[in-house]
This record gives sequence, structure tokens and C-alpha cells, in this order.
Amino acid sequence: MKSIKVGLLGFGTIGTGVVRVFQNNADVIESRLGHRLELIKIADLDITTDRGVQLDAGILTTDVEQVISNPEVDIVIELIGGYEPAKSFILKAISQGKHIVTANKALMALHGQEIVAAANENGVSVMFEAAVGGGIPIISAIKENLCANRFSSVLGILNGTCNFILSKMTDEGGDFAPVLKEAQQLGYAEADPTFDIEGVDTAHKIALLSALCFGTTVDFNQVYREGISNIDGIDIRFASQMGYKIKLLAIGKNYGDQIEVRVHPTMIPDTYQLAEVDGVFNAVRLTGDFVGPTLLYGSGAGMDATASAVMGDVMAISRDQIAGARPRIPIMGYCAEQIRTLPVKAMSEIESHYYLRFTTVDRPGVLAKIAGCLGRHNISIQSMLQPESHEADSVPIVLMTHAALEADISQSLAEIEELDIIVQPTRLIRVENDLG
Repeated sequence: MKSIKVGLLGFGTIGTGVVRVFQNNADVIESRLGHRLELIKIADLDITTDRGVQLDAGILTTDVEQVISNPEVDIVIELIGGYEPAKSFILKAISQGKHIVTANKALMALHGQEIVAAANENGVSVMFEAAVGGGIPIISAIKENLCANRFSSVLGILNGTCNFILSKMTDEGGDFAPVLKEAQQLGYAEADPTFDIEGVDTAHKIALLSALCFGTTVDFNQVYREGISNIDGIDIRFASQMGYKIKLLAIGKNYGDQIEVRVHPTMIPDTYQLAEVDGVFNAVRLTGDFVGPTLLYGSGAGMDATASAVMGDVMAISRDQIAGARPRIPIMGYCAEQIRTLPVKAMSEIESHYYLRFTTVDRPGVLAKIAGCLGRHNISIQSMLQPESHEADSVPIVLMTHAALEADISQSLAEIEELDIIVQPTRLIRVENDLG
């Protein structure tokens, strides 16, 4: 019976999970492949810490060359993370004919084109299911099961840390800072949570998903990104009164000649399925021209869920090897020569509904001044809340607009902020009423 040999770079939390899958589910893997998978080398800077798994002598090494230059290794799993040295290790392994499995969304979002080009030149696979959505098989769904569709949109809740914080604020009240601290104590947020709470992690993922869905390259630097650190409990309460929930939403939309790719806090109707995705769970909603809307939901992170996705990729590559075939499925879902570079719509050009919370002085004529300024910029009011204020010298005014251009909203708010009636900066949250 043929054996497929695997090398692993990175023996941290996810790497430990991968080892556990190899050991605990070896019989399942063999029965599905008809061949053995062997993990023959693991390279990491730290090979002395006890990870709670037993390994044969000689498997662990601090020398990455024993993995990437090992003639026995067929598939290299990269779980180091970050840009370098992960990128250099992957490119060297590709140059030596190794297939690659990675969970490195940041690397693929910023340097994926270079890695894919090298893989195509060398006739090897690069698979990265674990880079987006943890255990949710979203990439394989796009590239295989739903590949006959033209996708008009891909939207997702793609960061468990942010979703936990917003869910906690929604269900139990409280403001951002204390809920973040609780998330850190529970292990749902890093000591430095910047990549999560400022939307960087989510932006990496929507860049990849948009590229896969729309058959285009996506320049990560053109992905609009706004995090959740400015979301106040009061806005969550007002959203609830208006029939909405606030989520950090990743949005990709395809208009044929251009795309939208953006990440920001978004109000969505509380009757939508995405609004019901709470805690550390993730979900992705695809809309195809034939399949219609499809929602995939599951664990977006964690050792076991991510290791499951990694091993799914390893087994997919192994099946090609066993069949003696070159990689069957294009790395980015489209044949390389068919991938375009569609322009990303500037945020000033997007159209959305908007939630606006003004904090104003308490005197007659305030609302008329605000409405007049909005009207001069083609913005009409859909609904309004004017709750009683607990402050002696200010009142909140909450407006929901009809669809408007971002540029018009920005210009009107700049003018309103200059009025002597405004006490605090206005809070803006975009609204998605039609997920498409």
C-alpha cells in the first residue's frame, strides 16, 4: 500500500491539532484514501515543550530543511503564520516540487499571487481551506460544489473574537472595553487583539473569498477596513429597538465590471440568518445565480476545527497523487489565464442605508437643521428615534436613512459637525437591508 508522506512546519496549537488528527483518525483517513498518510517530520523552534502528544524519536527537528528539502516529503503543511519566514519556506518547498497546505490567511491575502504563480509553474497544489472560516468548508464549496455559479455576493461573519464581543454586548449589555477584557480572560481574544478587533483578520479573509468567488485578483490594500472598538452599548440598544443587530460584516459584491470588498460594523435585520450567528461561531453567505443564497455555518477557529480543515486539504492533494494526476482544481478556483483584475469600488461610491446617532443640545429646531442638511445632500430619512436623555445638557437623535451614497453622507456629516448644535461626534453605522 502506497504511503503519502507529510512534513509539518510549525508545532503550535494548530500543529498539535494536526498531529492529533493523524494519530486519532489514522484508520478513518486510510479507509477513505485507500493509502496511508505518514507525518514524518515536524520542524519548530521549540521541540522541548510538552504538547500532550506522543511522537516517535526523530520526527521533531529545529531544521526546516529536513522538511522542505526532504526528498521523501510529498506535502508540506505550513502553520508558522505571518509573512516571513513562512513565505520563503513555502516558495522553496514549491521549487522542490512539494505540494503546500497552509492556514496562513495573511500570507495568502498579501502574497497569494506570487505563491500561486510559483505553484502553477512547478505543477503543484496550494490549498488553504483552513485560512478562512476554520472548520467551515467554504473554499471547497466555492471551488467545487458551487463552481458552476456566477456569484453576485459573498458576506460573512469571519472573526470569532469580534462576534463574541458583539454578541455579549447585545445579550447582556455593557460596553466594548469590559467585554473585550472578558474575552481575553476566556481565551477568545489575544493579549494584543488589534488584528481581530480592528478588522484586519476579517479583511484578509474577505480578500481571499472575493478573489475566489469573482475570479479576480484583490489588492489587500484596497479593502476598506473598520473595526468594532468604537461600537457603544447605546448603539446596540438602539439597533435592537429598530429591529437590527450589529455584526462585524465582511462584504464582497460583484457588479461585473467592478467589485466591492469591505469590512465594517454593519446593522442587519434581526430576522436574517446571519443575525442569529452568535458567540465565537462564523458564517458565510454566498449568492449564486443558480443556487441562490447559501449559508455555511460552524466553528471559525480553534485547534480541532482548523486541524480538520488542514487535513481535508492534505487528503484532497493525496487523492490527486494516488491517481497520478496533476492538480485537478485551479488554486484560486479559475484557470490562471481567466483571472482578471477588477477595480475595487471606492467607499465614496458605495450605496447603503445608514444609522446616524447625533448628540445635540436640547433646544427647538435641532432636528430641522439636521434634516435640512441631509436633504441638501440627497439623503432622505426612513425612520427616527428620539429617546429621552439622561444627560442634562444633551439629547440623542437617531436616524435611519434610505439608500444614499457614502460621499453624500460624508459631506453632509462634515457640515453637520460644524453646527453649534452638535455636542459629540456623530456615530455612523452602515446598514445592509438586502443581502442579495
